[in-house]
Amino acid sequence: MEQKLFIYNTLSRRKELFEPLHAPNVGMYVCGPTVYGDPHLGHARPAITFDILFRYLKHLGYKVRYVRNITDVGHLEHDADEGDDKIAKKARLEQLEPMEIAQHYTNRYHQAMEALNVLPPSIEPHATGHIIEQEQLVQEILDNGFAYESNGSVYFDIEKYNKVHRYGILSGRNLDDVINASRELDGVGEKRNQVDFAIWKKAQPEHIMRWPSPWSEGFPGWHCECTAMGRKYLGNHFDIHGGGMDLVFPHHECEIAQAVASQGDQMVRYWMHNNMITINGQKMGKSLGNFITLEQFFTGAHPSLEKAYTPMTIRFFILSAHYRGTVDFSNEALAASEKGLDRLMTGISGIGRIVPSAESDADTAKTVAELRGKCYDAMNDDMQTPVVISHLFEACRLVNILLDHKAAISEADLKELSDTMHLFAFDILGLREEKGGGSDEREEAYGKVMDMILDLRAKARANKDWATCDQIRDALKDAGFEVKDTKDGCVWRLNR
Repeated sequence: MEQKLFIYNTLSRRKELFEPLHAPNVGMYVCGPTVYGDPHLGHARPAITFDILFRYLKHLGYKVRYVRNITDVGHLEHDADEGDDKIAKKARLEQLEPMEIAQHYTNRYHQAMEALNVLPPSIEPHATGHIIEQEQLVQEILDNGFAYESNGSVYFDIEKYNKVHRYGILSGRNLDDVINASRELDGVGEKRNQVDFAIWKKAQPEHIMRWPSPWSEGFPGWHCECTAMGRKYLGNHFDIHGGGMDLVFPHHECEIAQAVASQGDQMVRYWMHNNMITINGQKMGKSLGNFITLEQFFTGAHPSLEKAYTPMTIRFFILSAHYRGTVDFSNEALAASEKGLDRLMTGISGIGRIVPSAESDADTAKTVAELRGKCYDAMNDDMQTPVVISHLFEACRLVNILLDHKAAISEADLKELSDTMHLFAFDILGLREEKGGGSDEREEAYGKVMDMILDLRAKARANKDWATCDQIRDALKDAGFEVKDTKDGCVWRLNR
Protein backbone atom coordinates (compact mmCIF):
# COMPACT_ATOMS: atom_id res chain seq x y z
CA MET A 1 0.00 0.00 0.00
CA GLU A 2 1.30 3.46 -0.86
CA GLN A 3 0.20 5.00 2.43
CA LYS A 4 2.12 4.10 5.60
CA LEU A 5 -0.46 3.88 8.37
CA PHE A 6 0.70 4.12 11.99
CA ILE A 7 -1.67 3.13 14.79
CA TYR A 8 -1.26 3.23 18.55
CA ASN A 9 -0.98 -0.27 19.98
CA THR A 10 -2.20 -0.39 23.59
CA LEU A 11 -0.14 -3.56 24.09
CA SER A 12 3.20 -1.91 23.26
CA ARG A 13 2.11 1.59 24.34
CA ARG A 14 3.47 3.19 21.19
CA LYS A 15 2.54 3.96 17.61
CA GLU A 16 3.45 1.15 15.24
CA LEU A 17 3.48 0.80 11.48
CA PHE A 18 0.42 -1.21 10.49
CA GLU A 19 1.56 -4.37 8.73
CA PRO A 20 -1.21 -6.96 8.28
CA LEU A 21 -0.43 -10.60 8.86
CA HIS A 22 -1.87 -11.62 5.49
CA ALA A 23 -1.97 -8.50 3.30
CA PRO A 24 -4.05 -7.40 1.51
CA ASN A 25 -6.47 -9.14 3.91
CA VAL A 26 -7.12 -7.54 7.30
CA GLY A 27 -8.96 -9.13 10.22
CA MET A 28 -10.54 -6.71 12.68
CA TYR A 29 -12.66 -7.53 15.74
CA VAL A 30 -14.43 -4.84 17.77
CA CYS A 31 -16.45 -5.35 20.94
CA GLY A 32 -20.07 -4.48 20.28
CA PRO A 33 -22.93 -3.62 22.64
CA THR A 34 -24.57 -5.57 25.44
CA VAL A 35 -28.15 -5.24 24.22
CA TYR A 36 -30.29 -4.51 27.28
CA GLY A 37 -31.02 -0.82 26.76
CA ASP A 38 -31.11 1.94 24.18
CA PRO A 39 -27.73 2.93 22.71
CA HIS A 40 -26.26 6.12 24.16
CA LEU A 41 -23.48 8.54 23.29
CA GLY A 42 -20.91 6.23 24.88
CA HIS A 43 -21.84 3.53 22.36
CA ALA A 44 -21.50 5.95 19.48
CA ARG A 45 -17.83 6.64 20.09
CA PRO A 46 -16.35 3.15 19.52
CA ALA A 47 -18.80 2.54 16.68
CA ILE A 48 -17.69 5.72 14.89
CA THR A 49 -14.00 5.31 15.76
CA PHE A 50 -13.75 1.86 14.22
CA ASP A 51 -16.07 2.81 11.38
CA ILE A 52 -13.44 5.39 10.42
CA LEU A 53 -10.71 2.73 10.61
CA PHE A 54 -12.85 0.31 8.56
CA ARG A 55 -13.49 2.96 5.91
CA TYR A 56 -9.86 4.05 5.76
CA LEU A 57 -8.42 0.55 5.53
CA LYS A 58 -10.80 -0.21 2.67
CA HIS A 59 -9.87 3.06 0.98
CA LEU A 60 -6.20 2.06 1.19
CA GLY A 61 -7.05 -1.09 -0.74
CA TYR A 62 -7.20 -3.69 2.03
CA LYS A 63 -9.84 -6.42 2.05
CA VAL A 64 -11.22 -6.05 5.56
CA ARG A 65 -13.23 -8.63 7.46
CA TYR A 66 -14.77 -6.59 10.24
CA VAL A 67 -16.38 -8.58 13.07
CA ARG A 68 -18.43 -6.75 15.70
CA ASN A 69 -20.26 -8.91 18.24
CA ILE A 70 -23.61 -8.63 19.98
CA THR A 71 -23.45 -9.60 23.67
CA ASP A 72 -26.78 -11.20 24.52
CA VAL A 73 -25.76 -13.46 27.42
CA GLY A 74 -23.16 -13.73 30.17
CA HIS A 75 -22.53 -10.05 30.90
CA LEU A 76 -23.30 -9.86 34.60
CA GLU A 77 -23.94 -6.70 36.57
CA HIS A 78 -20.93 -4.51 37.28
CA ASP A 79 -18.83 -6.73 34.95
CA ALA A 80 -18.43 -9.17 37.85
CA ASP A 81 -18.80 -12.96 38.28
CA GLU A 82 -21.81 -12.64 40.56
CA GLY A 83 -25.22 -11.04 40.24
CA ASP A 84 -27.82 -10.98 37.49
CA ASP A 85 -27.26 -11.25 33.78
CA LYS A 86 -28.04 -7.75 32.49
CA ILE A 87 -30.37 -9.01 29.76
CA ALA A 88 -32.12 -11.58 31.97
CA LYS A 89 -32.71 -8.93 34.64
CA LYS A 90 -34.32 -6.60 32.08
CA ALA A 91 -36.43 -9.50 30.79
CA ARG A 92 -37.79 -10.17 34.28
CA LEU A 93 -38.56 -6.51 34.83
CA GLU A 94 -40.46 -6.23 31.56
CA GLN A 95 -41.94 -9.77 31.72
CA LEU A 96 -40.48 -10.71 28.35
CA GLU A 97 -38.27 -13.47 27.01
CA PRO A 98 -34.56 -12.56 27.19
CA MET A 99 -34.30 -12.92 23.42
CA GLU A 100 -37.14 -10.42 23.00
CA ILE A 101 -35.10 -7.94 25.00
CA ALA A 102 -31.94 -8.73 23.03
CA GLN A 103 -33.68 -8.50 19.66
CA HIS A 104 -35.48 -5.26 20.50
CA TYR A 105 -32.34 -3.44 21.62
CA THR A 106 -30.27 -4.94 18.82
CA ASN A 107 -32.77 -3.39 16.40
CA ARG A 108 -32.55 -0.10 18.26
CA TYR A 109 -28.76 -0.20 18.07
CA HIS A 110 -28.86 -0.84 14.33
CA GLN A 111 -31.27 2.06 13.79
CA ALA A 112 -28.97 4.41 15.70
CA MET A 113 -25.90 3.22 13.80
CA GLU A 114 -27.64 3.76 10.47
CA ALA A 115 -28.59 7.30 11.54
CA LEU A 116 -24.93 7.95 12.42
CA ASN A 117 -23.87 6.58 9.01
CA VAL A 118 -21.87 3.77 10.64
CA LEU A 119 -21.28 1.01 8.11
CA PRO A 120 -22.46 -2.46 9.14
CA PRO A 121 -19.66 -4.93 9.96
CA SER A 122 -18.82 -7.87 7.72
CA ILE A 123 -20.05 -10.31 10.39
CA GLU A 124 -22.11 -9.60 13.51
CA PRO A 125 -22.07 -12.76 15.64
CA HIS A 126 -24.23 -13.17 18.75
CA ALA A 127 -22.87 -14.75 21.93
CA THR A 128 -25.92 -17.03 22.24
CA GLY A 129 -25.25 -18.38 18.75
CA HIS A 130 -21.77 -19.53 19.74
CA ILE A 131 -22.22 -21.45 22.99
CA ILE A 132 -20.55 -24.56 21.55
CA GLU A 133 -17.44 -22.61 20.54
CA GLN A 134 -17.25 -21.08 24.01
CA GLU A 135 -17.59 -24.49 25.69
CA GLN A 136 -14.77 -25.75 23.46
CA LEU A 137 -12.62 -22.82 24.58
CA VAL A 138 -13.32 -23.60 28.24
CA GLN A 139 -12.40 -27.25 27.71
CA GLU A 140 -9.11 -26.33 26.01
CA ILE A 141 -8.15 -24.07 28.93
CA LEU A 142 -9.03 -26.85 31.40
CA ASP A 143 -7.04 -29.40 29.39
CA ASN A 144 -4.00 -27.10 29.45
CA GLY A 145 -4.22 -26.77 33.23
CA PHE A 146 -5.08 -23.08 33.47
CA ALA A 147 -8.62 -23.47 34.85
CA TYR A 148 -10.42 -25.49 37.50
CA GLU A 149 -13.96 -26.63 38.14
CA SER A 150 -15.71 -25.64 41.35
CA ASN A 151 -19.32 -26.60 42.15
CA GLY A 152 -20.28 -26.73 38.49
CA SER A 153 -18.58 -23.46 37.56
CA VAL A 154 -15.19 -23.19 35.83
CA TYR A 155 -12.71 -20.47 36.81
CA PHE A 156 -9.55 -19.28 35.14
CA ASP A 157 -6.56 -19.88 37.44
CA ILE A 158 -4.75 -16.57 37.27
CA GLU A 159 -1.99 -17.49 39.76
CA LYS A 160 -1.02 -20.57 37.75
CA TYR A 161 -1.19 -18.67 34.48
CA ASN A 162 0.86 -15.81 35.89
CA LYS A 163 3.70 -18.18 36.80
CA VAL A 164 4.10 -19.29 33.18
CA HIS A 165 2.96 -16.20 31.30
CA ARG A 166 2.11 -12.71 32.46
CA TYR A 167 -1.38 -11.63 33.38
CA GLY A 168 -1.56 -7.83 33.19
CA ILE A 169 0.45 -7.39 29.99
CA LEU A 170 -2.20 -5.13 28.42
CA SER A 171 -3.27 -3.08 31.43
CA GLY A 172 0.11 -2.96 33.13
CA ARG A 173 -1.27 -4.27 36.43
CA ASN A 174 0.99 -6.13 38.85
CA LEU A 175 -1.03 -9.25 39.62
CA ASP A 176 1.41 -10.60 42.24
CA ASP A 177 0.32 -7.86 44.63
CA VAL A 178 -3.33 -8.40 43.80
CA ILE A 179 -3.12 -12.17 44.28
CA ASN A 180 -1.38 -11.82 47.64
CA ALA A 181 -3.97 -9.30 48.80
CA SER A 182 -6.83 -11.54 47.70
CA ARG A 183 -5.65 -14.37 49.97
CA GLU A 184 -6.37 -12.17 52.97
CA LEU A 185 -10.02 -11.74 51.95
CA ASP A 186 -12.75 -13.78 53.54
CA GLY A 187 -15.59 -15.22 51.53
CA VAL A 188 -13.69 -16.04 48.37
CA GLY A 189 -16.20 -18.87 47.96
CA GLU A 190 -15.77 -21.09 44.92
CA LYS A 191 -12.64 -19.31 43.72
CA ARG A 192 -9.10 -20.16 44.77
CA ASN A 193 -8.23 -16.48 44.43
CA GLN A 194 -10.54 -13.51 44.34
CA VAL A 195 -8.96 -12.37 41.05
CA ASP A 196 -9.83 -15.61 39.23
CA PHE A 197 -12.59 -15.08 36.70
CA ALA A 198 -15.41 -17.32 35.52
CA ILE A 199 -15.24 -18.88 32.08
CA TRP A 200 -18.35 -21.00 32.78
CA LYS A 201 -20.96 -20.27 35.42
CA LYS A 202 -23.41 -22.76 36.88
CA ALA A 203 -26.90 -21.29 36.58
CA GLN A 204 -28.77 -20.72 39.81
CA PRO A 205 -32.42 -21.88 39.87
CA GLU A 206 -33.69 -18.36 39.13
CA HIS A 207 -31.34 -17.85 36.18
CA ILE A 208 -33.37 -17.80 32.96
CA MET A 209 -30.61 -18.26 30.36
CA ARG A 210 -28.84 -21.64 30.58
CA TRP A 211 -27.28 -24.30 28.37
CA PRO A 212 -26.09 -27.87 29.02
CA SER A 213 -22.34 -28.40 29.39
CA PRO A 214 -19.97 -31.07 30.79
CA TRP A 215 -19.78 -29.07 34.03
CA SER A 216 -23.35 -27.93 34.69
CA GLU A 217 -26.36 -26.29 33.18
CA GLY A 218 -25.13 -22.77 32.93
CA PHE A 219 -23.76 -20.05 30.69
CA PRO A 220 -20.35 -18.84 29.48
CA GLY A 221 -18.38 -16.12 31.21
CA TRP A 222 -18.58 -12.72 29.52
CA HIS A 223 -14.94 -12.73 28.44
CA CYS A 224 -15.23 -16.01 26.52
CA GLU A 225 -17.42 -14.86 23.66
CA CYS A 226 -14.93 -12.51 22.00
CA THR A 227 -12.06 -14.99 22.19
CA ALA A 228 -14.22 -17.79 20.78
CA MET A 229 -15.91 -15.75 18.05
CA GLY A 230 -12.77 -13.85 17.08
CA ARG A 231 -10.97 -17.14 16.53
CA LYS A 232 -13.89 -18.67 14.63
CA TYR A 233 -14.19 -15.87 12.09
CA LEU A 234 -10.67 -14.42 11.94
CA GLY A 235 -8.44 -17.36 12.83
CA ASN A 236 -6.00 -18.07 15.64
CA HIS A 237 -4.07 -14.91 14.78
CA PHE A 238 -5.55 -11.70 13.43
CA ASP A 239 -4.61 -8.07 13.05
CA ILE A 240 -6.74 -5.68 15.13
CA HIS A 241 -8.91 -5.91 18.21
CA GLY A 242 -10.72 -2.74 19.22
CA GLY A 243 -13.05 -1.40 21.86
CA GLY A 244 -13.49 1.23 24.52
CA MET A 245 -10.75 2.07 27.03
CA ASP A 246 -12.96 0.71 29.81
CA LEU A 247 -12.57 -2.78 28.31
CA VAL A 248 -8.77 -2.92 28.71
CA PHE A 249 -9.27 -4.38 32.17
CA PRO A 250 -10.66 -6.84 32.86
CA HIS A 251 -12.30 -7.79 29.55
CA HIS A 252 -9.44 -7.56 27.06
CA GLU A 253 -6.84 -8.62 29.62
CA CYS A 254 -8.89 -11.77 30.17
CA GLU A 255 -9.22 -12.31 26.43
CA ILE A 256 -5.43 -12.33 26.05
CA ALA A 257 -5.08 -14.80 28.93
CA GLN A 258 -7.76 -17.09 27.46
CA ALA A 259 -6.11 -17.08 24.03
CA VAL A 260 -2.65 -17.85 25.40
CA ALA A 261 -4.00 -20.47 27.81
CA SER A 262 -5.92 -22.25 25.04
CA GLN A 263 -3.59 -22.04 22.05
CA GLY A 264 -0.18 -21.15 23.53
CA ASP A 265 0.24 -17.66 22.09
CA GLN A 266 -1.60 -14.39 21.56
CA MET A 267 -4.29 -14.02 18.94
CA VAL A 268 -4.16 -10.25 18.35
CA ARG A 269 -1.33 -8.15 16.92
CA TYR A 270 -2.69 -4.60 17.45
CA TRP A 271 -4.95 -3.63 20.35
CA MET A 272 -6.75 -0.31 19.81
CA HIS A 273 -8.91 1.55 22.33
CA ASN A 274 -10.97 4.69 22.11
CA ASN A 275 -11.23 6.85 25.20
CA MET A 276 -14.41 7.68 27.07
CA ILE A 277 -17.12 10.28 26.69
CA THR A 278 -17.69 11.93 30.04
CA ILE A 279 -20.33 14.09 31.68
CA ASN A 280 -18.83 16.49 34.20
CA GLY A 281 -15.69 14.37 34.19
CA GLN A 282 -17.47 11.06 34.93
CA LYS A 283 -17.70 8.23 32.40
CA MET A 284 -21.05 8.03 30.65
CA GLY A 285 -22.68 4.64 31.08
CA LYS A 286 -25.92 2.80 31.71
CA SER A 287 -24.58 1.28 34.91
CA LEU A 288 -23.88 4.78 36.28
CA GLY A 289 -27.28 6.13 35.25
CA ASN A 290 -25.78 9.29 33.73
CA PHE A 291 -26.25 8.47 30.07
CA ILE A 292 -28.17 10.25 27.33
CA THR A 293 -29.52 7.96 24.63
CA LEU A 294 -28.86 8.71 20.99
CA GLU A 295 -32.58 9.04 20.34
CA GLN A 296 -32.76 11.68 23.07
CA PHE A 297 -29.99 13.59 21.31
CA PHE A 298 -31.85 13.34 18.02
CA THR A 299 -35.15 14.54 19.56
CA GLY A 300 -33.86 16.83 22.33
CA ALA A 301 -35.98 14.91 24.87
CA HIS A 302 -33.60 15.03 27.84
CA PRO A 303 -33.36 17.67 30.60
CA SER A 304 -29.61 18.08 30.03
CA LEU A 305 -30.13 19.04 26.38
CA GLU A 306 -30.92 22.57 25.31
CA LYS A 307 -32.13 21.37 21.88
CA ALA A 308 -32.10 18.42 19.51
CA TYR A 309 -28.90 17.58 17.65
CA THR A 310 -28.77 15.78 14.32
CA PRO A 311 -26.93 12.46 13.90
CA MET A 312 -24.24 14.14 11.79
CA THR A 313 -23.70 16.77 14.50
CA ILE A 314 -23.08 13.90 16.94
CA ARG A 315 -20.70 12.24 14.49
CA PHE A 316 -18.85 15.51 13.89
CA PHE A 317 -18.65 16.09 17.67
CA ILE A 318 -16.95 12.72 18.14
CA LEU A 319 -14.59 13.19 15.18
CA SER A 320 -13.57 16.65 16.41
CA ALA A 321 -11.46 14.98 19.12
CA HIS A 322 -8.79 12.34 18.63
CA TYR A 323 -10.16 8.91 19.43
CA ARG A 324 -7.66 8.36 22.26
CA GLY A 325 -8.55 11.61 24.01
CA THR A 326 -11.44 12.10 26.40
CA VAL A 327 -14.49 14.06 25.26
CA ASP A 328 -16.62 15.85 27.82
CA PHE A 329 -20.25 16.37 26.89
CA SER A 330 -21.72 19.87 27.00
CA ASN A 331 -24.34 21.75 25.05
CA GLU A 332 -21.67 24.32 24.19
CA ALA A 333 -19.46 21.64 22.63
CA LEU A 334 -22.36 20.25 20.61
CA ALA A 335 -23.38 23.73 19.47
CA ALA A 336 -19.80 24.32 18.31
CA SER A 337 -19.89 21.00 16.43
CA GLU A 338 -23.17 22.00 14.82
CA LYS A 339 -21.62 25.23 13.54
CA GLY A 340 -18.47 23.43 12.42
CA LEU A 341 -20.45 20.85 10.48
CA ASP A 342 -22.54 23.56 8.85
CA ARG A 343 -19.37 25.43 7.88
CA LEU A 344 -17.92 22.31 6.27
CA MET A 345 -21.10 21.36 4.41
CA THR A 346 -21.55 24.96 3.21
CA GLY A 347 -17.97 25.00 1.95
CA ILE A 348 -18.39 21.74 0.05
CA SER A 349 -21.68 22.83 -1.52
CA GLY A 350 -20.07 26.15 -2.46
CA ILE A 351 -17.61 24.38 -4.75
CA GLY A 352 -20.40 23.92 -7.28
CA ARG A 353 -20.81 27.69 -7.62
CA ILE A 354 -17.15 28.41 -8.37
CA VAL A 355 -16.43 29.46 -11.96
CA PRO A 356 -12.96 28.17 -12.97
CA SER A 357 -10.35 30.38 -14.60
CA ALA A 358 -7.75 29.56 -17.23
CA GLU A 359 -5.21 28.90 -14.49
CA SER A 360 -4.83 29.04 -10.73
CA ASP A 361 -2.99 31.76 -8.90
CA ALA A 362 0.12 30.62 -7.03
CA ASP A 363 -1.41 30.49 -3.52
CA THR A 364 -4.49 28.59 -4.70
CA ALA A 365 -2.41 26.10 -6.67
CA LYS A 366 -0.21 25.49 -3.62
CA THR A 367 -3.18 25.03 -1.26
CA VAL A 368 -4.90 22.57 -3.59
CA ALA A 369 -1.69 20.65 -4.31
CA GLU A 370 -0.97 20.14 -0.60
CA LEU A 371 -4.51 19.42 0.66
CA ARG A 372 -4.76 15.71 -0.16
CA GLY A 373 -1.30 14.95 1.23
CA LYS A 374 -1.99 16.82 4.46
CA CYS A 375 -5.21 14.87 4.99
CA TYR A 376 -3.45 11.56 4.31
CA ASP A 377 -0.64 12.48 6.71
CA ALA A 378 -3.20 13.17 9.45
CA MET A 379 -5.06 9.90 8.88
CA ASN A 380 -1.81 7.92 8.73
CA ASP A 381 -0.78 9.37 12.10
CA ASP A 382 -3.10 7.18 14.18
CA MET A 383 -6.27 8.59 12.61
CA GLN A 384 -5.96 12.26 13.58
CA THR A 385 -9.50 13.16 12.50
CA PRO A 386 -9.43 16.63 14.16
CA VAL A 387 -6.42 17.51 12.00
CA VAL A 388 -8.22 16.27 8.87
CA ILE A 389 -11.15 18.51 9.78
CA SER A 390 -8.83 21.48 10.26
CA HIS A 391 -7.40 20.93 6.77
CA LEU A 392 -10.91 20.72 5.34
CA PHE A 393 -11.71 24.02 7.07
CA GLU A 394 -8.68 25.54 5.30
CA ALA A 395 -10.18 24.32 2.05
CA CYS A 396 -13.50 25.94 3.00
CA ARG A 397 -11.70 29.25 3.47
CA LEU A 398 -10.29 28.89 -0.03
CA VAL A 399 -13.78 28.18 -1.38
CA ASN A 400 -15.08 31.40 0.18
CA ILE A 401 -12.17 33.39 -1.28
CA LEU A 402 -12.87 31.92 -4.71
CA LEU A 403 -16.59 32.69 -4.43
CA ASP A 404 -15.69 36.30 -3.59
CA HIS A 405 -13.52 36.41 -6.74
CA LYS A 406 -10.43 37.20 -4.67
CA ALA A 407 -8.51 34.25 -6.13
CA ALA A 408 -8.44 32.17 -9.31
CA ILE A 409 -8.56 28.42 -9.80
CA SER A 410 -8.15 26.26 -12.89
CA GLU A 411 -10.66 23.62 -13.89
CA ALA A 412 -8.19 20.83 -13.02
CA ASP A 413 -7.44 22.31 -9.59
CA LEU A 414 -11.15 22.85 -8.94
CA LYS A 415 -11.80 19.18 -9.64
CA GLU A 416 -8.94 18.15 -7.35
CA LEU A 417 -10.26 20.42 -4.59
CA SER A 418 -13.76 18.97 -4.96
CA ASP A 419 -12.57 15.35 -5.15
CA THR A 420 -10.34 15.70 -2.07
CA MET A 421 -12.99 17.38 0.07
CA HIS A 422 -15.60 14.81 -0.90
CA LEU A 423 -13.20 11.90 -0.34
CA PHE A 424 -12.21 12.87 3.19
CA ALA A 425 -15.47 14.43 4.39
CA PHE A 426 -17.87 11.82 3.03
CA ASP A 427 -16.02 8.60 2.17
CA ILE A 428 -13.49 8.52 5.03
CA LEU A 429 -14.95 10.64 7.84
CA GLY A 430 -18.38 9.26 6.94
CA LEU A 431 -20.23 12.57 7.12
CA ARG A 432 -23.23 13.18 4.92
CA GLU A 433 -25.50 16.06 4.12
CA GLU A 434 -28.64 16.20 6.21
CA LYS A 435 -31.91 17.65 5.07
CA GLY A 436 -34.22 19.52 7.38
CA GLY A 437 -36.60 16.80 8.44
CA GLY A 438 -38.72 16.45 5.30
CA SER A 439 -38.99 14.38 2.16
CA ASP A 440 -37.05 15.14 -1.03
CA GLU A 441 -40.22 16.54 -2.55
CA ARG A 442 -40.67 18.88 0.39
CA GLU A 443 -37.08 20.03 0.16
CA GLU A 444 -37.44 20.70 -3.55
CA ALA A 445 -40.64 22.70 -3.00
CA TYR A 446 -38.94 24.56 -0.15
CA GLY A 447 -36.08 25.56 -2.44
CA LYS A 448 -38.47 26.75 -5.13
CA VAL A 449 -40.24 29.04 -2.67
CA MET A 450 -36.89 30.53 -1.62
CA ASP A 451 -35.93 31.02 -5.27
CA MET A 452 -39.21 32.84 -5.87
CA ILE A 453 -38.66 35.14 -2.87
CA LEU A 454 -35.12 35.92 -3.92
CA ASP A 455 -36.29 36.55 -7.49
CA LEU A 456 -38.70 39.17 -6.12
CA ARG A 457 -35.82 40.69 -4.15
CA ALA A 458 -33.63 40.74 -7.26
CA LYS A 459 -36.36 42.62 -9.16
CA ALA A 460 -36.63 45.11 -6.31
CA ARG A 461 -32.86 45.66 -6.51
CA ALA A 462 -33.06 46.15 -10.26
CA ASN A 463 -35.77 48.76 -9.73
CA LYS A 464 -33.67 50.39 -6.99
CA ASP A 465 -36.48 49.67 -4.54
CA TRP A 466 -34.06 49.40 -1.65
CA ALA A 467 -36.76 49.47 1.03
CA THR A 468 -38.46 46.34 -0.32
CA CYS A 469 -35.10 44.70 -0.91
CA ASP A 470 -34.01 45.27 2.69
CA GLN A 471 -37.42 44.27 4.03
CA ILE A 472 -37.21 40.87 2.31
CA ARG A 473 -33.64 40.35 3.50
CA ASP A 474 -34.50 41.28 7.12
CA ALA A 475 -37.60 39.08 7.14
CA LEU A 476 -35.54 36.13 5.90
CA LYS A 477 -32.88 36.86 8.52
CA ASP A 478 -35.50 36.82 11.27
CA ALA A 479 -36.66 33.44 9.96
CA GLY A 480 -33.10 32.08 10.20
CA PHE A 481 -31.88 32.59 6.63
CA GLU A 482 -28.64 34.29 5.65
CA VAL A 483 -28.74 36.06 2.30
CA LYS A 484 -25.53 37.17 0.59
CA ASP A 485 -25.16 39.18 -2.61
CA THR A 486 -22.26 38.15 -4.83
CA LYS A 487 -21.10 39.10 -8.32
CA ASP A 488 -22.72 35.90 -9.59
CA GLY A 489 -26.05 36.63 -7.94
CA CYS A 490 -27.72 36.07 -4.60
CA VAL A 491 -26.98 32.99 -2.49
CA TRP A 492 -28.70 31.85 0.69
CA ARG A 493 -28.45 29.32 3.43
CA LEU A 494 -30.38 28.34 6.52
CA ASN A 495 -28.46 28.95 9.75
CA ARG A 496 -29.19 25.87 11.82
